[in-house]
Amino acid sequence: MSFDLPEGGNPEPPSQMRCVEIVKPGGPDVLRPTTRPIPSPGPDEILIRVRAAGVNRPDALQRAGAYDPPPGASDLPGLEAAGVVVEAGAAVSRWRLGDKVCALLPGGGYAEYATTHADHALPWPDNLRAEQAAALPETFFTVWSNVFDRAGLKAGETFLVHGGASGIGTTAIQLARIFGARVFTTVGSPEKAAACEALGAERAIDYRAEDFVAVTRELTQGRGVDVILDMVGGDYIPRNVRAAADSGRIVSIAFLNGAKAELNFAQVMVKRLTLTGSTLRPRSIAEKAAIADALREKVWPLIEAGRIAPVMDSTLPLDDAAAAHARMESSAHIGKIVLIP
Repeated sequence: MSFDLPEGGNPEPPSQMRCVEIVKPGGPDVLRPTTRPIPSPGPDEILIRVRAAGVNRPDALQRAGAYDPPPGASDLPGLEAAGVVVEAGAAVSRWRLGDKVCALLPGGGYAEYATTHADHALPWPDNLRAEQAAALPETFFTVWSNVFDRAGLKAGETFLVHGGASGIGTTAIQLARIFGARVFTTVGSPEKAAACEALGAERAIDYRAEDFVAVTRELTQGRGVDVILDMVGGDYIPRNVRAAADSGRIVSIAFLNGAKAELNFAQVMVKRLTLTGSTLRPRSIAEKAAIADALREKVWPLIEAGRIAPVMDSTLPLDDAAAAHARMESSAHIGKIVLIP
């Protein structure tokens, strides 16, 4: 095991780490800073000294007791991080000690050290700061697998993403635009609309004052939208069906307004729609590795060239995880919120 030496040069590696745990299901106040033993990587895993950890909606669901970690994963929240490889399992050949990585985690990111499968890590781009690199994995894995793999968005098609100012939304806008789609989004304020249009959205629709179904049909001369990425659910589900073009694909990845809706399936049949969705965390090691490989080939060169970058909202100390969750759940943020151990 190889660790950065603490100040003073003490040769003994640390055995404990600072982290944030969930005391009980509840609101942001149930997140508590504490100390735990540093985890050990398995044969196919790496141990990362965390320099920054992203904050995501699934973390809040886990905190509320609605999104349990998969078997064998850490019970600590945190699904992405950037840092330095300080230990590698016996079967790991891709990474060396000292490599800078950003990684998708099964959990445990709200800590000074975290483990993950070696194939779920990607190089930390040299042109990004730690907090920017930590903001990449969860959103880029999610957007790529749902918008491009499941929905098959192609150049020249139209794309609508709800919640455009979120981490997912700002990522989806940039990726869809750079791969040649016309992009529309829904937002809740003029400030968020301006931010999304600056990223490449052709039109940001204020859902408080406008009907996205009517606006998108007008923008597409009545045709509708080819691909819709939905994080809202609830009454958006039937409205998505009305907004979709013939042979459109609607992908659900979260349900901020609820997971149930009344839907006229005759419209689905007549339009030949595909309704699909996914969650990332429970997917297999091989599936996540395949997404990482696709990102490394098709997206990482764009990041390294400065053509795409995560949109950053705020950076807070690890011990202020409760404040980070409160800001995320207020929906006042634009882009990603990141914790620094």
